[in-house]
Amino acid sequence: MNAYVLVAEDDVKQAEVIRRYLDREGHSALVVHDGRAAIDEVRRRQPDLLVLDVMMPLVDGLDVCRVLRRECEVPVLMLTARSTEEDLLLGLDLGADDYMTKPYSPRELMARIRTLLRRTRAPLSVDDPVIRIGALAVDPVRRTVDLNGREVVCTPGEFEILAAMAAEPERVFTRRQLLALTRGFDRYITERTIDVHILNLRKKIEAVPRQPAYLQTVYGVGYKLVDGSRAH
Repeated sequence: MNAYVLVAEDDVKQAEVIRRYLDREGHSALVVHDGRAAIDEVRRRQPDLLVLDVMMPLVDGLDVCRVLRRECEVPVLMLTARSTEEDLLLGLDLGADDYMTKPYSPRELMARIRTLLRRTRAPLSVDDPVIRIGALAVDPVRRTVDLNGREVVCTPGEFEILAAMAAEPERVFTRRQLLALTRGFDRYITERTIDVHILNLRKKIEAVPRQPAYLQTVYGVGYKLVDGSRAH
């Protein structure tokens, strides 16, 4: 699985370590050292994955993620020395697909990269059916979502959760079960990350996010996906 990976890291030595590990795994890697260069490079040639440090000059990683999420669906793996829960949740809320705190093992980083690439570059198969829940359509093979014919752009983490829930409509999932589906978030992240993903998904698929028709809360347990068209 050869991929083009953009590494945005202002620590030159750390960036070189990541580049070498990517090279050993057969990937093509480009390194930039500031946020502005990262944005420009993604616009020039969208990578298969962006490894993005939070603390960078010119434009920090959070703002890079904020800008890019308005323009494209490039998978983002954030790196940061900040390890508080609020910092991690902010990164996920802005659209990061995975989040690693420093210091980290380069081997673990490569494992995270492999996981993200597998999730975002799944082979197509015309035999797999689209899952329809009311006006919501989830294609688990092409990894697309649409609502009433309108494309809904999801991050890989959001898609994993929505696809799993769509496969078992009406089933109540606990936060722990949904967290396991995202496969790979940093060990410091708690089940509150699921609340962030659900909140973001509601903004994308619900007519009134504060009164969800599709992604419903089951108080004291978790969440379930139902046919929201029945609520109208």
